Amino acid sequence: MAVPKRKTTPSKRGMRRAHDRLDGATYIEDKDSGELRRPHHIDLKSGMYRGKQVLEPKED
Repeated sequence: MAVPKRKTTPSKRGMRRAHDRLDGATYIEDKDSGELRRPHHIDLKSGMYRGKQVLEPKED
């Protein structure tokens, strides 16, 4: 069984874990309404997805 010869330093450990963090959610500005929304998701306020009416718009 492989056993490490030396203790891994906190710096090396941090470098290895540098890509393990969670990224923040991505938002884009909607072309039509100008509001922020998630990419590849239906705009719940207008009910539009890729230029087509998919859902009934929400009434406030």
